[in-house]
Amino acid sequence: MNIPKHRTGRSTSLRDATESSKMEGTGSLDSLEWTKIEPISRYVSNANLDFLLEAEQVVAEGHGVVLVNTDDAGTLIVTNFRLLFLSEGTRNIIALGTIPLATIEKFNKIVVKVQSNARQLDKIPPQRLLQVLGKDMRIIVFGFRPRTKQRRVIFDALQRWIKPTRFWDLYAFASGPSRLKNTSPQVRLLDEYFRLIGKGSYRASINMIESGSFTLSNDLWRISSVNFNYKMCQSYPFALLVPNIVSDDEVLQASNFRARGRLPVVSWCHPGTGAVLARSSQPLVGLMMNMRSNMDEKLVAALCNKLDDGSQRKLYIADARPRKNALANGAMGGGSESSSNYFQSEIVFLGIDNIHAMRESYARLREYVDTHGRASSDGMSSFLRHGASTWGGGNLSSMSTSVSTLGDSGWLLHVQNVLAGSAWIAARVAMEMASVLVHCSDGWDRTSQLVSLANLLLDPYYRTFVGFQALIEKDWLAFGHPFSDRVGMPSLSGSGNMPSELSRQSSIGSFSSSSMRQSSGAFTSQPPASSHTHNSNNYSPIFLQWIDCVSQLLRMYPSAFEFSAAFLVDFLDCMLSCRFGNFFCNCEKERLQGNVFEACGCLWEYLADLRTSGGSHVHYNPFYEPLKHNGPLLPPAAALAPTLWPQFHLRWACPEEAKAGEIEEQCRKIIMKNSEMQKAKEVAERKAKEIMNAMESLNAELRMEKQQNNSAISIAKRTSKENMAIKRAIQSTGYKIHFSSNGDCIVNIESNPLEAAPNHLYSSAGDSDGINAIGRVCETLCSFRSADGGCRWPNGDCSQLGSQFVGLKANFDAFDQLSINDSYFKSE
Repeated sequence: MNIPKHRTGRSTSLRDATESSKMEGTGSLDSLEWTKIEPISRYVSNANLDFLLEAEQVVAEGHGVVLVNTDDAGTLIVTNFRLLFLSEGTRNIIALGTIPLATIEKFNKIVVKVQSNARQLDKIPPQRLLQVLGKDMRIIVFGFRPRTKQRRVIFDALQRWIKPTRFWDLYAFASGPSRLKNTSPQVRLLDEYFRLIGKGSYRASINMIESGSFTLSNDLWRISSVNFNYKMCQSYPFALLVPNIVSDDEVLQASNFRARGRLPVVSWCHPGTGAVLARSSQPLVGLMMNMRSNMDEKLVAALCNKLDDGSQRKLYIADARPRKNALANGAMGGGSESSSNYFQSEIVFLGIDNIHAMRESYARLREYVDTHGRASSDGMSSFLRHGASTWGGGNLSSMSTSVSTLGDSGWLLHVQNVLAGSAWIAARVAMEMASVLVHCSDGWDRTSQLVSLANLLLDPYYRTFVGFQALIEKDWLAFGHPFSDRVGMPSLSGSGNMPSELSRQSSIGSFSSSSMRQSSGAFTSQPPASSHTHNSNNYSPIFLQWIDCVSQLLRMYPSAFEFSAAFLVDFLDCMLSCRFGNFFCNCEKERLQGNVFEACGCLWEYLADLRTSGGSHVHYNPFYEPLKHNGPLLPPAAALAPTLWPQFHLRWACPEEAKAGEIEEQCRKIIMKNSEMQKAKEVAERKAKEIMNAMESLNAELRMEKQQNNSAISIAKRTSKENMAIKRAIQSTGYKIHFSSNGDCIVNIESNPLEAAPNHLYSSAGDSDGINAIGRVCETLCSFRSADGGCRWPNGDCSQLGSQFVGLKANFDAFDQLSINDSYFKSE
């Protein structure tokens, strides 16, 4: 679907309408040329809506709606899965105005009064707008005709279907698994554990899980079933990778010293050096008590097995929080470890802010992109902002201010901190052969970011499609990142089902993010009629930020990843849409209780199905060179300078500039052309091979014909030689003989030494006298006559005296059947 373009003649933009009203004293939304408004029912027929997905149902529809961002008029439809905007004439889906319901972070009803003179103020109805803020960086605004109930119908439908009463009313359950059936995530987790401990030849199964026979081990690590029933830690997976020397009872005791029971466990182990990357939550040391746990200290020490030279391996404890935050948590019973209590350890604070700072930063970034983009949600192009015709949204000062605003959002700084912390962790494991234990407060937000990104740097397997899936399922889904709370995904607990009202006004809390821009003097705004959003205390784009970090690494190492930036965008869109159930709920236990993986389709299967078109698919990275990057990626600090991710951050507000991967697209086109040429070459080679085979066959036939011709010539020569010999033999008796071309012979008997005979001409039709004469010649001269008077040449024509054949016509086939002495015939 193409990004919509500005219309040129059908309707006037809101900006033009309001400016016209300000100048002439008349005008409002009524000045727009609206499409015909049709009667609206709450449930609309799906006839002729062939663009609907399986089990997608229309629940509300509004006509003559204007997409303010692009000044397009069309039809706005609410289904049980998404908000659809169809163009007025073509009925094509306009991408900017179409968003899955689960991707909507917040929506507001806005009433905006148009500035005009005092006399006509009461006559101009206020503008009725609907603002939708997406989790995918877009802010879209729809305008409705005054004095209609269309906005109310759309608003009520959104309110009903964004927050379904029951968990199982979600679209993912209505569509079902279909052909995108999911396999057990527990089985896939065990397969990844088997790979990590060097047991990759084993394959996990449901029977193995039910029987408890999955507890394999190597010399250092083992798979424990201590959390099989999720009694020790509800947010951890059923199987854990722990040191061999620590028993399950000791593991249980150690869990009591960590927040929410999230004790230190292995996330990744180096196959050569034995160094590990482990994760946990904060220790419950307290501020005043300075509590300790012998079992926790023993478990952490067991992560540091000795090096090959017998020396003790070093342990780094990476606390993702700023130091002051860790100390503040001590007042609530948490805190951080003391290096004096953990042998050979060093405590490092990485200084990454909490989820609330990330939420605020993301909101400011979205506001910045919308304000300074090519087309903004207030319908005003940034090229003409401030009423000036200068390039880039005003004067040089305004351009500098926009850059400063981007820095004030803090998003790129947060991304850099996560990248730097992950690179430092990966360097300690790869270069120093040290073990690293990572934690934050609860161990499921910043810890998941750092551990999974360090895994991506250390292990090339995770930079493939299959490995990337295994990484996310292990360090995000299995280890309990609360997707329901952080991304607004549904949950069995109820917090994801019924989002609470936003209690505070942030930068996205009202229409001030767009309509309150007073630079043009076009709008004055009233507070929103109502506001709906996910729980602001728990919502935070932590996982989205991690994908942003992955895109930064892909930019730095374009040949190290099998997948492309387009794959990351599609993956994020699928995850945010809730079309599939992989990211529902807050932990593995909840997803099993809801039977999500059996009742819903699988996101991974869907993406894999898209790639079945071949190696030229947009998800494949055309620059991927696995042999070049078959080891760890250790970027230096100077390289960790992130930029906006154009394919994701700019695709709605700056669609043309979002095509930053043009080189990649051109490379993909070249690859496609090479592929087509290769196919054409293969076809040509196949045809050439067929022609060569045909030529060889013809040559073989020609050689055979030549051989037969040579054989015939040889036979003819031999026959001619034999004929001449017979002719001489007969002529020696006084007869003249002539062989015709058809094989007949004419014998002219001139004299007979035995018996005088008249000189007659005998032919093949001669009388008995000729036969007798020939017989007498045969009896006298033929060497094939036997002693008893019989003929040893029964096939010879001369012996067929009683037949109708008369004359001396030699049957040369008979000559071939006899062993005639060459001496019988004299050579010429």
